[in-house]
Parts: sequence; C-alpha cells; structure tokens
Amino acid sequence: MDRKKNDRRQEQIERITVNETRLERCGEAVSALGQALSQYISVKEDLRKLEAYYGSPDWLTDKETQESGALPEGLRCGVLSEDAVYDLLMEEGALKKALQALLSDEN
Repeated sequence: MDRKKNDRRQEQIERITVNETRLERCGEAVSALGQALSQYISVKEDLRKLEAYYGSPDWLTDKETQESGALPEGLRCGVLSEDAVYDLLMEEGALKKALQALLSDEN
C-alpha cells in the first residue's frame, strides 16, 4: 500500500514539475510576444511612411542620385535597394497572416 502511495506521489511530483516548466516557457513566450507587439506598434506609423516612400517619385530621385555617386560617401542607403523595403513589407504581411490564423484558430 505504501508503494502505491509513493507511486502516486511521484506521479504528482512529475506532473507538477512538467507543468511548472510549461508555465515558465509559456510565460517567457507571452512576455516576449507582448514586448515585440509593443515595439511593432511603436514603429507602425514609420512603417507606413516607409511604405509610402518606397517607389515614390522622391525614392526614385534619391535612388538615381545615389546611383550617380552624388551622395556623400559612407551615407547609409539600404532604403534605396530594390529589396530591403520590399522584403520588410512582405515579412510584415506574412506575420500579419500568421497572427490572423492564430487568432482565428482560437477555440
């Protein structure tokens, strides 16, 4: 009889330990997601402005000026690359879809 009691106690300890680990992992993930969402919200307006700039007449003029070598050496111009802003916008779109799928999958 003591053996059954010890077995149940061991199962209980294992159950608590497993769920404690789950609590820690989930807590860290939820906290990280909250921080990431806060950061995203804080740059959302800049992202929309960047999207409007990309491919605009100003962007085209800036790109032509950069390609002609008329901009100062060492000026960071990643925003004028063909892919940087586009890739960022595509990544944002994919993340939005993933979030929508996650939210619609809530049961």
